[in-house]
Amino acid sequence: MDYKDLANMIFPDVKDISYYEEKYPRRELPEGAIVTRFAPSPTGFVHIGGLYQSVIAKKMANQTGGVFFLRIEDTDQKREVENGVTDIVTSLKEFGMAPDEGMIDDKNYIGNYGPYKQSLRKEIYQAYAKYLIEKGCAYPCFCKSEELEEMRNKQEAAKERTGYYGVWSKCRHIPVNEQIEKIKNGEEYILRFKSPGNPEKKIKHHDVIKGNVDFPENDQDIVIIKSDGLPTYHFAHAVDDHLMGTTHVIRGDEWLSSVPLHLQLFQVLGFKAPKYAHIAPIMKEDNGAKRKLSKRKDPEAAVSYYAEAGIPEAAVDEYLLNIANSNFEQWRRQNPDAKMEEFELQLNKMSVSGALFDMVKLLDISKRVISKYTAVEVYEKALAWARNHSEELKNLLENDKEYALKVLGIERGNVKPRRDIAKWSDVKDNIIYMYDEEFFKNEQQYEFQKINDKEEIRNIINSYIEKYYNPEDDKETWFSKIKDLSEEFGYARETKEYKQNPENYKGHVGDVSTVIRICLTARSNTPDMYEIMNVLGSESIIKRLQNAVKK
Repeated sequence: MDYKDLANMIFPDVKDISYYEEKYPRRELPEGAIVTRFAPSPTGFVHIGGLYQSVIAKKMANQTGGVFFLRIEDTDQKREVENGVTDIVTSLKEFGMAPDEGMIDDKNYIGNYGPYKQSLRKEIYQAYAKYLIEKGCAYPCFCKSEELEEMRNKQEAAKERTGYYGVWSKCRHIPVNEQIEKIKNGEEYILRFKSPGNPEKKIKHHDVIKGNVDFPENDQDIVIIKSDGLPTYHFAHAVDDHLMGTTHVIRGDEWLSSVPLHLQLFQVLGFKAPKYAHIAPIMKEDNGAKRKLSKRKDPEAAVSYYAEAGIPEAAVDEYLLNIANSNFEQWRRQNPDAKMEEFELQLNKMSVSGALFDMVKLLDISKRVISKYTAVEVYEKALAWARNHSEELKNLLENDKEYALKVLGIERGNVKPRRDIAKWSDVKDNIIYMYDEEFFKNEQQYEFQKINDKEEIRNIINSYIEKYYNPEDDKETWFSKIKDLSEEFGYARETKEYKQNPENYKGHVGDVSTVIRICLTARSNTPDMYEIMNVLGSESIIKRLQNAVKK
């Protein structure tokens, strides 16, 4: 009896690996094209770190004419959650990260290298496991869980490395005949990789992000096929990345210590290893210390948080590129209107220590992104958010679409467009004062600024209504009349005049226009007053000014 007999006994019906090598030929892509993947497990919500990986992986694929695919690693089916795959697919699509190949819902996929769900590739892994057994590079292990637990306790007590290696790998040395007899007798087993490694030796590895790193060789005889016939992550990823033509494995740096094992698997299987790029985690400052963003502690760790808050997906993507490459911010300043796709991401310029998550910075980017949208885009995106999260905003937008578009169009499309909306949840508060029904619903609190004498305010407003307001005025004429009004009441026509001779004036034109602004909006900080008045219309303007005088 030899290894081939053992392999045929364990896997009598699987195809030879040559079948899969032919079925999944090498990809025909331009020179230098990068093939990357996002390979999550459907075990919970999509983490912002996963989206970060996807942004980087897709960007590298797209800018080199390569391929970005989605593979679902669901071999640990005990941890799988309901709708886990659907949530992953939906999240990627919402953030513009839809893959070129891979799963498009829970059951279906696009691309010629599928299935892209590991639980559907069982016979493929078994074919390569059989190949390893035939080579004497894998073997059945009959150790029961109690034995493995006892072994671990002994290792810990002796302060030795834990694991199945060297003198501790007792099933490694069982003769083939005896292994076959045990299987014939119905003994349960799993399959282990027979590592050729020596921990006294070092391997030198170049990580695309981390640079040159040294590791001891792997000597662990890891499990490659579990008792349910499905592979472990380590074995499956090697087989899949080979057959799917992955050129760059871009993943979190918690996997860095697995590199010696993974390179060893590729070598023993006869595969060309991909390049590895290990991304430092997104960090958060907590009481002066840095820690990883936590699923348990930090709501912003879940990508669903951004949809619920109404932060545009494009803003999140841009922020992630911003923390991926430090030169992105300068590029954006130099190219304010360029699409993100035009920025060239470089893996070797990524931080090796991890970027701090900065919500203030994200919201600032979001303001800039939203400022570039047309009124129609803002309307449609805000309404889509409101239908799920705000009945009040939904009604405001739907009840009079034409008016809503005018409101949202204020100071939009200018050289310096308004930047007062950071997320769709801000929209209601930013526009509600433009609706008379809402404006007069509650008692308005007019918090006047420099000019706060009630009689002075009454006189300014009454004079404006009687002598200066004309809905037909263009902006230049309108503002000239505000200056006339200011002069009438002893205020400087120009701010600089007041600054040069403050003793000659009560204040300046800005103080007077602020009185009008507050009477019309009950706010001291709004977009351009002339545009606001054009949208409100003369009937609403007079009503609001008279109401302020009465109050």
